[in-house]
Amino acid sequence: MFNLAIIVGLYSYTIFFLGLMQILHREIVVSITIIFVTIAIFYFRQNIKIILRDSKKEWISIQKNKISLFVFTTLVALISVNLIGALGPELAFDALWYHLTLPKLYLVNHAMYHIPGGLLYYSDMPKLGELLYVGALTFGNEIWAKVLHWLFSILTLIVIYKLARKFYTQTISLLAVLIFYSSLVIAWESTTAYIDLIRTFFEVLALLAFVHWWQLEKRRWLILSAIMVGLSISSKLLALGSLGIFSLLIIWKALDSRLPTSPKLRWTSRGNDNISALMSSLFKNIFIYWGISLIIPLPWFLFAFFNTGNPFYPIFSDVFAGLHTKVFDIALLNPITFIGTLWNVFTHANDPLSPIYILFLPLLIWYFRKADIYIKILYAYFIIALGLWYITSQIEGSRLLVPYVPALSILCAGVIAGVCKEKHLFGVYFYRLLIGLVLFTGLITAGYRLVANSKYIPVIIGTQSKQEFLIKNLNFSFGDFYDVDGYFAKNISQNDRVLLFGFHNLYYIDFPYIHSSWLNEGDSFNYIAIQDAELPEQYTSWKLIYENEITHVKLFKESKK
Repeated sequence: MFNLAIIVGLYSYTIFFLGLMQILHREIVVSITIIFVTIAIFYFRQNIKIILRDSKKEWISIQKNKISLFVFTTLVALISVNLIGALGPELAFDALWYHLTLPKLYLVNHAMYHIPGGLLYYSDMPKLGELLYVGALTFGNEIWAKVLHWLFSILTLIVIYKLARKFYTQTISLLAVLIFYSSLVIAWESTTAYIDLIRTFFEVLALLAFVHWWQLEKRRWLILSAIMVGLSISSKLLALGSLGIFSLLIIWKALDSRLPTSPKLRWTSRGNDNISALMSSLFKNIFIYWGISLIIPLPWFLFAFFNTGNPFYPIFSDVFAGLHTKVFDIALLNPITFIGTLWNVFTHANDPLSPIYILFLPLLIWYFRKADIYIKILYAYFIIALGLWYITSQIEGSRLLVPYVPALSILCAGVIAGVCKEKHLFGVYFYRLLIGLVLFTGLITAGYRLVANSKYIPVIIGTQSKQEFLIKNLNFSFGDFYDVDGYFAKNISQNDRVLLFGFHNLYYIDFPYIHSSWLNEGDSFNYIAIQDAELPEQYTSWKLIYENEITHVKLFKESKK
């Protein structure tokens, strides 16, 4: 998995540098994609037999255990239901806003470039995931990108399973995977062209490598963990917080394994030597971790700096400040506020996490004292991540907590394993009850998402056209656009250019345009289109030639004098 992650990162950066060289043509992207896929197949050809052999053994073992079989079947049902959503046209707001729009603009203009203004201000931020979508859009439409994100959800499940198997049995590890995948926010994200599950894939690999390093004390695992964090930062700038999380864990590791236990020893020359060795090793490990993690997204930081003068643009900029005025509030330090926020995000969020997490909380607290050091790593990892999310990202809801939820999912499954070890009769019944709750939650999520995704079935099987589907399901009052009657396709040629006012989600625009947010002096255009907006005063002499009540769009053309 680590090698696959590195290949994915190299592919994304190849697209990045092709864009910087302004040679991001479809033919080149197709060729590069085929080359990378061939390299991946050639590289992993030796492992295919091993993977198939191990998978066969796992499947035979699953078939022999009724609980494992039920859990696995529920997982397959969830995966299949989410695939239905991934195979339909994109409707999600952020995907139509920038996750897909930016790759499409890069392909149209054959280049990576800075987009000024207050609409696509994410154009300078790290976008490893969006550059993967450049390849997806080259081979088809947005459905390719959605399926790619769905595939990363499957890869994430595999890594969670591998991490859980380091501590628990097959059944418990499958339960950890199901707990994670039963969250409605994760099931929904699996059907969109967002990038959170791409980041989650890298984050879980970083945690897996870190646990390997803690156990084996081989620095190559620490380096691998840092590489994964670097790829995560390259996917989403907020992943910089993971540097702080792992740095604190590195410090804990140093203190736990090397600090002398006898106070008297600290005052001896031998004690001083031990402390010096401790500090030297600690600083070296943190320096290595930070250096590797930051050098990977460095091209993105340079890209933003050369374009804006700010390597973390739009953070610390006027654009971002105007949109996110509430960065930190002293009230966040109030314990009541903290508890209330966690309760809301786990029970009433618009993008809810699995209720299993809140139901298992008392047991998680109870079994902490019984956990070994490696399980406590997961506890510490998630607690630090939760605090970081609470301070920096909780205003955005639970979606930004998703990359750290795999650790909590494994801990919840571990609670079930702990109950299973109880010798009294109550422990057996309680063990079955907890498994029943996890299975019930998974089935409810699968059923709910099946109902939600059923709207895609007619367009997938061809009984409904894409045009009919989008007219029915896009939210034209909330920034979406689609050429519902084909007017723009028939009347706007490739030699025309339309100036847009009020438009927000631009992905489905297929005619030449320039948005008012990045309009420069001297830019030419011969049409103006407005959506839920007023025509600027300087253009009131332009003649209205088209109006659509469904999309709330009006099109103007300059009057001839």
